[in-house]
Amino acid sequence: MKPIKVGLLGIGTVGAGTFNVLKRNQQEITRRAGRGIEITMVADLNTERARELTNGECEVVSDANLVVNHPDIDIVIELIGGYGIAKDLVLKAIANGKHVVTANKALLATHGNEIFKAAQDQGVMVAFEAAVAGGIPIIKALREGLTANRIEWIAGIINGTTNFILSEMRDKGLDFDVALKEAQRLGYAEADPTFDIEGIDAAHKATIMAAIAFGIPMQFEKAYVEGITTLQATDILYAEELGYRIKLLGIAKRAHVNGQEGIELRVHPTLIPEKRLIANVEGAMNAVLVHGDAVGATLYYGKGAGAEPTASAVIADLVDITRLATADPEHRVPHLAFQPDAMTDTPILPMSEITTSYYLRMHVADLPGVLADVTRILADASISIDAMLQKEPAEGESQTDIVILTHQTQEKNIVAAIAKMEALSTVVGKVIKIRLEELS
Repeated sequence: MKPIKVGLLGIGTVGAGTFNVLKRNQQEITRRAGRGIEITMVADLNTERARELTNGECEVVSDANLVVNHPDIDIVIELIGGYGIAKDLVLKAIANGKHVVTANKALLATHGNEIFKAAQDQGVMVAFEAAVAGGIPIIKALREGLTANRIEWIAGIINGTTNFILSEMRDKGLDFDVALKEAQRLGYAEADPTFDIEGIDAAHKATIMAAIAFGIPMQFEKAYVEGITTLQATDILYAEELGYRIKLLGIAKRAHVNGQEGIELRVHPTLIPEKRLIANVEGAMNAVLVHGDAVGATLYYGKGAGAEPTASAVIADLVDITRLATADPEHRVPHLAFQPDAMTDTPILPMSEITTSYYLRMHVADLPGVLADVTRILADASISIDAMLQKEPAEGESQTDIVILTHQTQEKNIVAAIAKMEALSTVVGKVIKIRLEELS
């Protein structure tokens, strides 16, 4: 049987990794796929570099349209990134009856509904394992491995840059700015790290996982997104004293508010009990915890970025498409796990309606009655206290820190209570609020 012919758009870090792994493991991949898979065309603006990386073993062009329009190309791998030209090229490839493999989480989180509809109409596949958590096969686990389960919730460390920064802040007591500079020096963070440190990258990935887990459309614009830029080393140390680690989590969860089902879709710094495995994921590693009603909690851990880990996921998609290319489109695994006509319109809940526990830190005057005032405000809001830490003032100081862990309450209740605390004359500055998840 003749090999499947593949066109590669963009031969940067991941593109080069894909080319090299496919070549190195060609025999093994062919045995698994049932036929050869060959990259025969590469499009990249830097054609000279592309020719060096491919050793002249395939055709190199500067215009990606030549690849998506080429009649001999069966599968297009999109590794350009972004929302603009990448979207146009993916839709052109689909219109031309070509299958698509992409690692572009931003594109799918924002335009996935349109792309999957176009693919469904044309009877082609769009595969995107590499779009979430690099080499960890989390998309396949959610779409296929856990298909017997009603997924209850997902919580993931899905951005290696921020996890490295938080690990450095905890291990070395560094402030955020110092840890970020170290991440940039080591190549974990881009020169412009905004997408990572503001939580946007993690929100793209959480949006994709939520769609697959719950059978809902992509709704990135409704995700709550909070990054780590305002996180202080002090809070990481206090959390440690209380038996918790702080991680940037992407969370997707089924919830019920006023008798109606909704979906929580949120990214923010989160306290996790240090005894949980996911709390001990350090450095630039990723991990995703999935809870299904039948299987319970399952944890997926590994490298979330890098040339060959991501290439591993890209090539797995190539093999899947090669195996299924001749199958009736109606009998393939649906793009978002659920049949297109069985998707639901379960709403994404506003952040004010979500329920979780909280870490609160306030700087207060060292005077009698301060703690009583704070606890009275919480009691009036029906918020109960789980644990508390009251620090002794430093010698010669008249102010100190109080740290409180609450039991579960709705976000709108804690926000209202914090406003009353900040109005107290004995509370200095803002009350720091970080959400807490037991993940049990």
